[in-house]
Amino acid sequence: MMDKATQLLNPMKVQDDMEVSKPDTATRILDVAERLFVEHGFEATSLRMITQQAEVNLAAVNYHFGSKDALFESVFMRRIGPFVAACLAELDALEQSGQALTAEALVLTFIKPCLMLSKDPTKGGALFVRLMSRTLVENHRLLREALNQQYSVFVLRYTSAFQAALPQFETEDIAWRMHFAFGVMFNAFAGNDVLKIFVRSQVVSARDPDMVVKHLVPFVVAGLTAPV
Repeated sequence: MMDKATQLLNPMKVQDDMEVSKPDTATRILDVAERLFVEHGFEATSLRMITQQAEVNLAAVNYHFGSKDALFESVFMRRIGPFVAACLAELDALEQSGQALTAEALVLTFIKPCLMLSKDPTKGGALFVRLMSRTLVENHRLLREALNQQYSVFVLRYTSAFQAALPQFETEDIAWRMHFAFGVMFNAFAGNDVLKIFVRSQVVSARDPDMVVKHLVPFVVAGLTAPV
């Protein structure tokens, strides 16, 4: 506990200590950073923008996260674990059901958690789906390396499942098809409403998750199963 003399001599230190010790400060920073990263991307989002909108000073960000890169990784990692677990739970249920594995069923094990998050009433899940998609469409090297290290099980499980569902294709063919399929799915949920270029109606939006799924799934399945 800081004594009164220290408080009088160094009021800014008192303010910083009070700010970083608030139990909700880190969460507030993460929430604001997540929204800004979605809206502007990593490069265009400055720490100043984050601190202003989170109503904290730079010392609080440095105290909790250390750097912009570390903050971005923390924003991502707090949600990717539960998301991956949800996908693998869907995959487990499919494999244990005794049904024959199909490309469509496997695609849905990934789409269902995306759809669930997109409809999250708190909006946090929807933001994360867009952030995840935008991040993987863009190239954030440090985050990609962290994902490769921590979520290799996800890649191995889905690769094995698609090889079982598409035995008519060579391993390299399946790898390319998965690459394109997941790229399309990530891009579809990234919130980039390119659809407006082709459809002038204000009613139709590529940010409507149900509409995305309705048109996305058959397109992706067709690509996965198309003859060589």
